[in-house]
Amino acid sequence: MDIQYLSEYLEYLEVEKGLAQNTLEAYRRDLTSFLDFCKLRKVSDIADIERTDLNSFILKLREDNYNPTSVMRKIASLRGFFKWFCANEYGTKNPAQTLEQPKLPKHLPKVMTIEELNQILNTNLTEEETLIVELLYGCGLRVSELVNLQLNNIDIKSKYIQCFGKGSKERIVPFGEKAKAALKKYLKVRDLIILKNKLVDNKILFLKDDGKQITRQDVYNFIKKQGEKIHKHISPHTLRHSFATHLLENGADLRVVQELLGHSDVSTTQLYTHITKKRLKEVYFAINKNS
Repeated sequence: MDIQYLSEYLEYLEVEKGLAQNTLEAYRRDLTSFLDFCKLRKVSDIADIERTDLNSFILKLREDNYNPTSVMRKIASLRGFFKWFCANEYGTKNPAQTLEQPKLPKHLPKVMTIEELNQILNTNLTEEETLIVELLYGCGLRVSELVNLQLNNIDIKSKYIQCFGKGSKERIVPFGEKAKAALKKYLKVRDLIILKNKLVDNKILFLKDDGKQITRQDVYNFIKKQGEKIHKHISPHTLRHSFATHLLENGADLRVVQELLGHSDVSTTQLYTHITKKRLKEVYFAINKNS
């Protein structure tokens, strides 16, 4: 099967839609697995793909026990690809046009308490680890935003961070005195790493001891390890969830939280209001259970 269309589509997503590399790789994997599946069904031309091929592919994903989120993402990838394929007049029929996107049950995100966060911060963390926790929680950064931060993205004096979220969308996020203090301490450590590894003109904020940029997996592993201290399974996104929830619990405006998180749709941010309502109920019944 000719893969020139796939390459052209990915280039379109990168150049015109501004999608991040991680997102592009997910699209590439999703579409390649589908095209490989079609080869096994003796379909040699993308224009010959039928709705039955799509249905069979989705059925196989479910038989192979793919989780619902993965199936939903693959369906979205297929719908986007075939819409582009027909819009560019490479084909006359869109087999994915009426392909429905399954609705997932909405699960409330896990949230940490202030006490749990302080418990982690009060352990023997390095300067870099302390700053990672401060920025994930104190600024609500996504892990991809965190690892890609550069020195010129940070204004220490004004206490603002310029970060680039999904689709390279820029937003400005403030940080507090604790994060400022952690940042100053870490920058001294970073200077030593630069000297030790004889690095020139390296603007990446977070560096490992060997001078290489930290990865998302490094951060995931670190946060997971911190969760063990409080007997809780947590991820970097848990700190982001906690940031949003605690803001709303303390009276922050929903639209402000939306801007700080970089959500394109306020309905995504509204999920956190359900958490705060749930928490209010828990507090209410705890106070009134004996009255």
